[in-house]
Amino acid sequence: MIIRETKDSFIMIRQHDHAFLSGETIKHFNRNLLKSDEFFEDALYAAYQHDRSWIGLDETPIWNDREKTPYTFSDYPLLPKLAFYKIGVDEIERVNTYASLLCSLHFCSFFSQSKNKDCLVFLTGEARRQMRLKESFPDLDEELLQQHFHLLQFSDNLSLYLCLNEPGVGKEDEHPWFRNGFKHTEIFHHDHQPLTVRWMNEKEVTLDPYPFNKDFHVSLQYKIVTKGLIEEMGIAEAYEKSDMEEMKIQLCRS
Repeated sequence: MIIRETKDSFIMIRQHDHAFLSGETIKHFNRNLLKSDEFFEDALYAAYQHDRSWIGLDETPIWNDREKTPYTFSDYPLLPKLAFYKIGVDEIERVNTYASLLCSLHFCSFFSQSKNKDCLVFLTGEARRQMRLKESFPDLDEELLQQHFHLLQFSDNLSLYLCLNEPGVGKEDEHPWFRNGFKHTEIFHHDHQPLTVRWMNEKEVTLDPYPFNKDFHVSLQYKIVTKGLIEEMGIAEAYEKSDMEEMKIQLCRS
């Protein structure tokens, strides 16, 4: 679950809805920025499906007693998170081999600096998976694979930007992950400057440089779960009783 807290409530966004938003952005990506069109549809599938491991977990949110908030994707207990990451990549692999390779690389990037023994076990298992999957592509273009990997990272970050920030927020008040621009955007330009994203108002977001073919709208589903309702009936039932809402956002050139 992706959580944004306000004075009286929590804005709660399911991970799979966030991933759908990732795919909706990549659908409009300017393919001329990539080495070739090969495997683009597979990379698009990876963007749409990369967080399917959270579908079951997000059905019943759980409460973080220490922080007095629902658990989020970033502080969710590690062992179940690792187990469900593996399950998610397993499910993607049964449908699309190339997409599962991208998603495996994506999840491993989260723990690349970790010394935790459970993370190391996860990384070892995924490294074996990646070697096996690459055998399915004897002429695999590693440069193109890295472009698609960075594209997946970018789509994930862009969707998180839209989810974690209050619509219309000023740059200085953005979530700290994004104030200095986006990383992993070398495929968009060659001057090594970060790609900058900015809320212009409550409905429009600009990107510079602009990596899409045209301006377009995306829709984001979320629930507003009030703190009073959580206190009354607990996080799981309060989330279930709250209505699903939808916000439309336009992505456009700066």
